[in-house]
Amino acid sequence: MSIKPFKVWPGKAYPLGATWDGAGVNFALFSENATGVTLCLFDDTNDEKEIASIDIKEQTDQVWSVYLPQARPGIRYGYRVKGPYEPSQGHRFNPAKLLLDPYAKAIDGTIKWNDALFGYVIGGKETDLTKDERDSAPFLPKSVVVDPAFSWGDDSRPQIPWHKTVIYELHVKGFTALHPDVPKELRATYAGLTSPSVIEYFHSLGITAVELMPVHQFIDDRTLIEKNLRNYWGYNSIGFFAPDARYSCSGSLGQQVNEFKTMVKTLHREGIEVILDVVYNHTAEGNHLGPTLCFRGIDNSSYYNLSPEKRYYMDYTGCGNTLNVTHQYVLQLIMDSLRYWVTEMHVDGFRFDLAATLARELHDVNRLGTFFAVIHQDPVLSQVKLIAEPWDLGPGGYLVGNFPILWAEWNGKFRDTVRRFWKSDPGQAGDLAYRLTGSSDLYESGGRRPYASINFVTAHDGFTLNDLVSYNQKHNEANKEDNRDGTNDNLSWNCGVEGPTTDENILNVRERQKRNFLATLLLSQGVPMITAGDEFGRTQGGNNNAYCQDNEISWVNWDMTEKNNELLQFTRFLLRFFHEHPILQRRRFFNGRDTRQTGIKDLTWFHPDGHEMTEADWNNSQIRFLGLRLAGDAIEEMDEHGEPITDDTILILLNGHYEPINFVLPECPAFERWRLIMDTRESKIPQVPIHFDPKSIFKMESRSVALFVLPHTVGKTELQIKVMESTLQKIRKFLFPSKKK
Repeated sequence: MSIKPFKVWPGKAYPLGATWDGAGVNFALFSENATGVTLCLFDDTNDEKEIASIDIKEQTDQVWSVYLPQARPGIRYGYRVKGPYEPSQGHRFNPAKLLLDPYAKAIDGTIKWNDALFGYVIGGKETDLTKDERDSAPFLPKSVVVDPAFSWGDDSRPQIPWHKTVIYELHVKGFTALHPDVPKELRATYAGLTSPSVIEYFHSLGITAVELMPVHQFIDDRTLIEKNLRNYWGYNSIGFFAPDARYSCSGSLGQQVNEFKTMVKTLHREGIEVILDVVYNHTAEGNHLGPTLCFRGIDNSSYYNLSPEKRYYMDYTGCGNTLNVTHQYVLQLIMDSLRYWVTEMHVDGFRFDLAATLARELHDVNRLGTFFAVIHQDPVLSQVKLIAEPWDLGPGGYLVGNFPILWAEWNGKFRDTVRRFWKSDPGQAGDLAYRLTGSSDLYESGGRRPYASINFVTAHDGFTLNDLVSYNQKHNEANKEDNRDGTNDNLSWNCGVEGPTTDENILNVRERQKRNFLATLLLSQGVPMITAGDEFGRTQGGNNNAYCQDNEISWVNWDMTEKNNELLQFTRFLLRFFHEHPILQRRRFFNGRDTRQTGIKDLTWFHPDGHEMTEADWNNSQIRFLGLRLAGDAIEEMDEHGEPITDDTILILLNGHYEPINFVLPECPAFERWRLIMDTRESKIPQVPIHFDPKSIFKMESRSVALFVLPHTVGKTELQIKVMESTLQKIRKFLFPSKKK
C-alpha cells in the first residue's frame, strides 16, 4: 500500500495507539521525556522499505499524536523517538531504532536478531554507554493497524461461578501440535482449540475454563535462538494488546485478531471460559544490555523501575527489568490492555504472572497498592476472574494468602503440602487439613472464601504429574545450560528408580501416586487446576523447566497406552463427582459445628481407630493419615432459588504412610451403610459401590485414598427417622440380646 501523496492532520491524545475510525487512523504515543517523535509507515507486503516518515507535531499532556485520513487497516508502522542518550540519567533515546507501538493491536513478523537492534555498540569499550547509529527497521517486526469490526453475534460469557470452576492450563500450540484428530493446518493454532475433537475432549473431561499460557506477542530470546531453542512458554511479552501471530492458522496480515476472537466465541458457545496468563511485570527488552524494541526507546525512565544509579534496572522478576507500575501512564497501559482483552476480545479473566511485582510501590510490596485499588473500582475488570501468582523474586515477595478480596491465588502451599504428604514426610497432617478444606488459615481472616484458593499439584513450571512420581532430580540437559536451570526443590519421589523402568511394582506405585495426587486435588475445597496432559500421564522426561522446548518434550503426546487411558478415565470420574456434589463446592468455610441441628457437624476429622482427632493427634508429627467426613446435610448455603443446599455425606480417607493401616469407619444414620466408590489402590472405578457397615474396619493400602458416600437424609420427616431408629433398636436387641448376670 502506498499512501503518497498523503494528508497529515492534527491527532487526538486519546485513545493511545493506532485507532481506525472508519475514515482514517489516529496515532497516539506517550513519551514524557522525548524531544521528537516520527511515525514510520511500511508497505503491507514483506518489503521492509519505509514508505513514509511523518514527524509528529501535536503534543498534548505528554502524548504525541497525528491523524492520517488516508491510512487504512493493514498498514504497518513503527516509531522513532528522539531525546537524550544518557543511560546514567535513565534516558536511552535513539532515533536510529524503530520501535513497536506499546498499544499495537497486531504485530507482523518475528524478530530477526542483529546487533543493530541494540541501542548501544555491542562490544564497545563503554558497553551500553556508546550509542549505536545503525537502523534497526529491517530486523524488527512491525505494528499493524487493525479493523476492530467483528461479528460477535449472540456471544455471552458462560459466567461460571468461582466455586463451580475447574481450570485447565494449556499451551495454545503444544496442546494440538500432535493431536491426530485436529486437521494439520489447524494444529498449534487458536483455531485448533475449536476443533470438534478438542471441544468434545474438554466436555468429556469436565473442565469449565481453559487458562491459556501467554498469548500476548512475545520475543524469542537471542541467546535461545543461538542455541537453536525457542521461548516456548512466551513469558517474554512485547505487545500487551496483540495476540501472538505465531498461533494464526491463516498467516494473513492482522488476521490473528479475528482468529483469537473466533476461538473465544466458539469456546463460549460450548460453555467454556477463557482465562489469559498475562505478564505485566516485565518486558522482553531485558536488562541494560538488552535490545531497544519498544518501551526502552520510547521513554526508558518512565516505563521501567530504575535503580538509584538510573543506568540499571530493578529486577524483581529474574528477567532483567520491572515495569514501573507507579507511573500513571504505565498503569494506564496495563489497565487499558486488560480492559481491551475483556471488552474487545471477550476473555473471562486473567492469571497474573509474578503478581507480587505489581504490588510493589517503589521498592516494598504493598498488597493494597494503587494497581489493586484501580482494578477494584473498575466496573469491567472487577467483574472478571482475577488470579494472582502470589510471589516474585524480590525481598518480601512471597505473598500467598495476602492478596485482597476479588482475587484468587495460585496456592503454592497446597502444592507443597500435598507433595510432602504423599512422599510420606512427617508432620504434614495438620497443614494438609487446612489445604483440603480451602485453606482458611490463608484466606478467611481477609474476608475471602474457599474459592480464593486455586489448588494445584503441578503447573507448566516444574515437573509434570508423571515426572513428579518418576524423578528425584531435574533433568534439564536439553536446555543447554548444563542442568543449572530450574528449581532443585521439587518435593518429588521417584518411587524407587530414577526415570523410566520396567519394574511392574514400581510402575504400580507410580500409577497409584498419580491417582492420589488427582484425588487429593479434586476432592479438596477450592478451585482445582489441572495441567494439560497430567490427566493421562504426560511426561517431559524429567525436564522441570521446559520453557525453551518448542518440540515433543513440551507438546502434548496423544498416543495413549492402557495405563494412560485408565488414568484419564479415573480423572473423568473425579471431575464428574466434583460437579455432582455441592459439598465439594462450598462457598463458605467449614465451622465444625452442627448448625442445622442434623445431629452431625459439617466437618469431622477421624483418627484411624475411629475416634475424632484430638489436639494430641494433631501435634503428633508421625501421623501420616487423615479421615474427614463432610456432611451434605449441614452445608448451610442456599441455591439460586433460595432453597437450602443438601448433598450426600462423603468420607475421605487418606493414608500417606508407607505402610498399610486399618481404618475404623464412622457411625451412620439408621439403616445406612458406607458405600465405597473409589479406592486409589485400584486403577479402575468399581462399577457398583461396595457397602461397608459403620464401625467396620477398612484396610487401606500404603499411600492410598478411599472415597465413601452416604446418601443424605434430607426429605425424611422426623417421625420417619425416629421410626427407623426404633426399628433398628428392636432388630439389634433381637440379634444381640443382652446377657443377664
